[in-house]
Amino acid sequence: MVQVDRGAPAGAGGASAGRPTAFWPYGWWRIVDFKIGIVPLPIYLALLALITGFVLAGKVPSDILMGMVLLSMGGFTCAELGKRLPGLRHIGAAAIFATFIPSYLAFHHFLPASVLASVTQFTKESNFLYLFISSIIVGSILGMDRHVLIQGFLKIFVPLGAGSLVGAAVGTVVGGLLGLGLHHTFYFIVVPIMAGGVGEGAIPLSIGYATILNHPQGEIFAQVLPPVMLGSLTAILYAGTLNFVGKRFPRFTGEGRLQPGSHDELGDLREETAGPPDVMTVAAASVTAVTFYLFGYLGQVLFAFPAPVVMLVIAVVLKLTRTVSPGLQQGAFAVYRFFSSAVTYPLLFAIGVSLTPWDKLVAAFVLPEIVTIVSTVTSVMATGALVGRLLGMYPIDTAIVVACHSGQGGTGDVAILTAGNRMQLMPFAQIATRIGGAITVTLVLIALSRLG
Repeated sequence: MVQVDRGAPAGAGGASAGRPTAFWPYGWWRIVDFKIGIVPLPIYLALLALITGFVLAGKVPSDILMGMVLLSMGGFTCAELGKRLPGLRHIGAAAIFATFIPSYLAFHHFLPASVLASVTQFTKESNFLYLFISSIIVGSILGMDRHVLIQGFLKIFVPLGAGSLVGAAVGTVVGGLLGLGLHHTFYFIVVPIMAGGVGEGAIPLSIGYATILNHPQGEIFAQVLPPVMLGSLTAILYAGTLNFVGKRFPRFTGEGRLQPGSHDELGDLREETAGPPDVMTVAAASVTAVTFYLFGYLGQVLFAFPAPVVMLVIAVVLKLTRTVSPGLQQGAFAVYRFFSSAVTYPLLFAIGVSLTPWDKLVAAFVLPEIVTIVSTVTSVMATGALVGRLLGMYPIDTAIVVACHSGQGGTGDVAILTAGNRMQLMPFAQIATRIGGAITVTLVLIALSRLG
């Protein structure tokens, strides 16, 4: 008989020679170690029962505790379904499922009304999206090599601008050839795709159109929103596909770096700080990220400049001037890793339920519009990849960043970068979305007011 040391730790996998085989507690521990996303299976089942109980009682709270539970359960369940689909799992199915399945369920009232109300209220009142974006931006910038950071910010405008011009031209011509009309195609399909999302793009664009054309703003908004939604979905699919291509052809990707030549600055920081950050440092980094965002929000209130961009500039300046200590930089990168791995899919679920109208997405599923939208996004990304390649940048990573110019604002950035497995590119994605979108809306409204 094999003697088993009962004090030895149990393995995470199945039983093997020299390991305990009794169900209790070792077999039970293996069940506990099986996770749906990050949620242990027994906790997952317990939470499912608890949510059912709250629904039957007719009272689902909208506080942070229930918000965390609902978003985690919904987000990781949808993501796990996408990760297990043959073929599609390689092209971003997890991000697509976590965003669009909740949108479908919410629109058709397949989610209990109390759950829908709780998720919507929590998402809109907690500013959950910008907590995520601030943590990702600050963490990724402070964990980035300084030289690559400044070179990347200077270079990204070239493929972004080239992609926008080519995408606008190709999309307009395709729409015209399909009978949509050059004027309608450009102003109501192509431009909304690159306007920077819904809040920063479609809404101000529709207000400007309504004022210039003397039409009701609501009717115009209903026309420009579907291209935003379908354009974002197209970019998500392409990002997932490019991530898969990058695995097959690694010379075309930096796996989250825009260009070659960086060294492991985080490794240097670990040497300076003698190890990984402690809990207090990570907590300090979290407060720092929120502080940067609040400065950005104040800038938005005072100067009407997008808060994420102000926050991004602050983080870049502090990084380049070495104002932030090595320990705090390590803490910020730990915060980034936590949010990118544990919070992404719950956030996408929240976006799907409360910020992604399924009916507007479906409204764009008309063949001429589909072809026009796909042609536009394809041209934007292909041009960005080609120009990036000519500038010595990794074409796949450049294309994924430029794709965010065709996304659904900040929510689209999260979904696109998640599908492409390149969340560390969020600072550059914000440039493509916020600055690129603002320039697009401004120039188009000026042109429309003068040309009619």
